[in-house]
Amino acid sequence: MPFIANTDAQRAEMLSVIGAGSIDELFADIPADCRIGGLNIPSGMSETELYDKIHRMSHRNAHNLVCFLGCGFYDHFIPAAVDDLTRRSEFYTAYTPYQPEASQGTLQTIFEYQTAICRLTGMDAANASLYDGGTALYEAAMMAMRITGRKKIILDTGVSPIYRKMLFCYTRNLSIDFQEIEIVHGQTDRKKMLDSLDETCAAVILQNPNFFGVVDDFTDVVARAHEKGCMAVVSVYPVSLGMLKSPGAMGADIVTAEGQSLGLPLSFGGPYLGIMATSSEHVRKMPGRIVGATTDMRGRTGYVLTLQAREQHIRREKAMSNICSNEALCAARAVMYMSLLGREGLRELAVLCAKKAEYAKTRLGRIKGVEVKKSAPTFNEFTLALPRDAGDVVNDMIEKGFAAGFPLGRYYRGMDNYLLVAVTEKRTREEIGMFAEALESVLWAN
Repeated sequence: MPFIANTDAQRAEMLSVIGAGSIDELFADIPADCRIGGLNIPSGMSETELYDKIHRMSHRNAHNLVCFLGCGFYDHFIPAAVDDLTRRSEFYTAYTPYQPEASQGTLQTIFEYQTAICRLTGMDAANASLYDGGTALYEAAMMAMRITGRKKIILDTGVSPIYRKMLFCYTRNLSIDFQEIEIVHGQTDRKKMLDSLDETCAAVILQNPNFFGVVDDFTDVVARAHEKGCMAVVSVYPVSLGMLKSPGAMGADIVTAEGQSLGLPLSFGGPYLGIMATSSEHVRKMPGRIVGATTDMRGRTGYVLTLQAREQHIRREKAMSNICSNEALCAARAVMYMSLLGREGLRELAVLCAKKAEYAKTRLGRIKGVEVKKSAPTFNEFTLALPRDAGDVVNDMIEKGFAAGFPLGRYYRGMDNYLLVAVTEKRTREEIGMFAEALESVLWAN
């Protein structure tokens, strides 16, 4: 285990500087029942003994649950080649490629990633610098306001509530007028959405599939937005684009996504990858780094940070954003994953996820008291109405070895008995059957 060299006097000095009287006071905002109170490690243990003890303790985490939980983060199979290639030192030690003469490998990797994202989304240009799907959506909203000069955002409540919370947090002091359009039976309220679009709107923000897994074609909404001089931002689930209409084909101006499903493990919440793509018309208003291809004096192909040099981010009010981070390692995993699957492989993956979800709907719908909500087509996620509180059911299902899904009452009023279930290609027919049996026993144990 690593040795922490800080003395008691040094710790006291650091606490004094930040205004805390003790370690307990420093962490006072964390509820007492969320603190472990120490690991109770006996003194005098060797490094090997200590490692073995902590390793055994780590297995008390519920990391072997069969996962039916989604909400934008999914348990997909990752080919072994992705891990093997990512471990190459030229990838995992690479930093921000400001010096093209020394960074051609990293720059080419980013360029290939951008190309793959453009083909996937149907857009003209992509960047490679955003943290996750939520921050990408925030950057898209800011980009739309820069382009239009307006400060009103129309926001579909089918957009992930996690992303919406992040959006509201980031923009809290910016005096942006957010108008949220409520969903009806898991779908966008079309009439309210179309009626809300006017000449004061900077952007309409949509998600496909939405948080409930519902699939939609927003071509009409995008067209109305453009009539009013408003930009259309669409957040997507990358794997679904193997079989669904691309946002580019719908006419979207900006596309964002969480890239975790493209070869990144769940890893208790990160690191993940924010995807952003746009049309060539708006590429100079897009934040983050953008790699371009060129030729040198001898006609050889070379790669450079074409539009987003570091100086562009420190031009005060003219800066696109403060994004200077290097997400290249996560982006490299994504392009490796997409390259290994290929166009047909990604389509097969998407179809497999959708078909397994439909099988799960049929199997779970047979359980007494369970209703599968079928008011609209879905991709690989769907909603169950249960005869009791979904949060309690999720807790009980953990004891059965399943991460059963997401209790929608946590974010949506009046949906305490609704459970959002996700099915990926990793879930087998046997697992779905065992999941159904476990759910039935939990619901009717008494």
